[in-house]
Amino acid sequence: MNLSPYLDFTTDLAYRAGRLTLAHFNAGVRPDFKADHTPVTIADREAEQLIRSEIERAYPGHAIVGEEYGEQAGAGNKFRWIIDPIDGTKSFMRGVPLYAVLIGLEIDGEVCAGAAYYPGLDEMLSAAKGQGAWWNGRRARVSDVAELDQAVFCYGGWKGFQKQNRLDVWERLHQACFYGRGWGDAYAYLLVATGRVEIAIDPIMNVWDCGPFPVIFGEAGGFFGSWAGEDGHTHGEALACNAALRPEVLKLMRRDG
Repeated sequence: MNLSPYLDFTTDLAYRAGRLTLAHFNAGVRPDFKADHTPVTIADREAEQLIRSEIERAYPGHAIVGEEYGEQAGAGNKFRWIIDPIDGTKSFMRGVPLYAVLIGLEIDGEVCAGAAYYPGLDEMLSAAKGQGAWWNGRRARVSDVAELDQAVFCYGGWKGFQKQNRLDVWERLHQACFYGRGWGDAYAYLLVATGRVEIAIDPIMNVWDCGPFPVIFGEAGGFFGSWAGEDGHTHGEALACNAALRPEVLKLMRRDG
């Protein structure tokens, strides 16, 4: 299958939706709060509406799942688009530019193309299977750091680790790595995929929070998947790291350490 048209479409659409969000960024936008107490803004809703309408126009019949408007045409569909119009809404509503528009395309359950655009930074990260990962027009590659005591890891915050009773992992990484930083949400995965840090972890992860990342990391030479080392985006948690550190990181993250 020629994935180039999907990659071009996804990259362009992520960029357009991202530019739309900037109309509300640092403009005093007030969030609403959903039933799970997470925030949503007019920018989230407008961006997802744009993405959905363009997918429906270009690829009628494809399934779509998004954070704000749920799933449509999903059962048994070969093609499914995964959307997070703003990953990092808490950052967005505080005027912090470390948020992203995420779009991934599953084909038969495998993410084969995707894009992550960071409007506040104007950084684009995209990939299609067999075509490499790309960062603002140049190849994206994970780092070659091979020792944990030289590695940097990212996380979104400690509450999720506490909720999942996995503060042990957070503590072990702090002890084993060069240092850790709370650069969370999609920004953490941008940093790993482009070789600027080595590890990103999330104890809680929805499919829309990571739609494009399996193919991006596969093409960038790294790993994206579960804390047990399973590839993919459907495990309810996420780990991204470079290939050199993967065995040691997975060993460290086991409950027995």
